Amino acid sequence: MDKIVTIGNKKDEKFLRNKTREFDFKKFSRKEINDLVIRMRKAMKLARGIGLSANQIGLDIKVFVAQVQKADNEGNPRSLTAGEQKFYAVFNPEIIKFSKDKTPLEEGCLSIPYVYGSVGRPEKVTLSGFDKNGKKIKIKAWGLLAKVFQHEVDHLNGKLFIDRADKIYEIPSSERLRKQIKDIEKRN
Repeated sequence: MDKIVTIGNKKDEKFLRNKTREFDFKKFSRKEINDLVIRMRKAMKLARGIGLSANQIGLDIKVFVAQVQKADNEGNPRSLTAGEQKFYAVFNPEIIKFSKDKTPLEEGCLSIPYVYGSVGRPEKVTLSGFDKNGKKIKIKAWGLLAKVFQHEVDHLNGKLFIDRADKIYEIPSSERLRKQIKDIEKRN
């Protein structure tokens, strides 16, 4: 399993704060690309995330994966089963259009464990990039999906959510322990 790179030491934080390199489809076989997407999706799911950029598992390439519930027209997640969630793997992503409306949302990050913050981001975005086959894609997103896209693109550009957060807070260890116990009880 891939280890999530965290800001726990200066070397890893420096790596996370560097811009990643463009993904060159010519340097990888179709199987290598498929394996990469599977590897990143597995790491994201095991860490209980909804998005993961390649640099969060130590890879210096512009690619992220995300999986969120589909939203209604207002951007609110619909009550759907996990099988109905939409999965994205985007190579060389770029946000080409932002809405003027910004709304704050509490964000967390797998690379900054137990820290959360309120981040005001545009409510709607248009993301361009490539799918795993090298085909050009353009995705219009709003609500939570738009926030996840912005968070992951920031990662690939060396920015962390704590750089944009208005308020930052940490979950006390006693609360983390209670959450871990609840999670274990749910699984059993």
